[in-house]
Amino acid sequence: MSEVISEAKSLGRSVRIFLAITGVLALLAGLVMLIWPLKAAFAMTAIIATYLIIGGIFYVAIGLFGAAKNGWARVGHVLLGLLYIVAGIVAFVNLPAATAAFALVTVVFIGVSWIFEGVVSLTLLGQDATRVWSLLYALLSIVAGILVLSMGLAAAPIFWLVLAISLVVMGVVQIIRAITFARGAKKVSAVINGEA
Repeated sequence: MSEVISEAKSLGRSVRIFLAITGVLALLAGLVMLIWPLKAAFAMTAIIATYLIIGGIFYVAIGLFGAAKNGWARVGHVLLGLLYIVAGIVAFVNLPAATAAFALVTVVFIGVSWIFEGVVSLTLLGQDATRVWSLLYALLSIVAGILVLSMGLAAAPIFWLVLAISLVVMGVVQIIRAITFARGAKKVSAVINGEA
């Protein structure tokens, strides 16, 4: 029984530490995004550019040294790797333009996604018991998608602000969860040990 209790305490401690660490990271990321929005956007773009270069190197290596059966697979891997490497280098050479392009692609992706989500919701109207709410959701999603697409790059700062505030709020909530989890674990431990 004592082994089970010690394992439960260890698991509880691990969960609490995980909650606290993820909460602090989310809080810090949100604050950095709010305090230094351009530097944070540039840093995010630089991380993506680094990923492209590293991924490109791996694709080239797979194409050159991999066990692909035919020559076209090798050529495809090498060409894809070179494309990734060039894209990463271009992003690093002009980081502000790459950041703006990345923001625009993200805004377009979100706008198109919302429109498709609304259309899909419309196709499910006959199957849903809450038709009015589904119709309202579908129309709002389509209108929001069209608005985002029409705003273009002007929508990016709004999304950035919402993301930053969301990270701050989620970080604070996660930290509170870690603290309250510790209190709950102490109460359970007291009950198990017969102290309560």
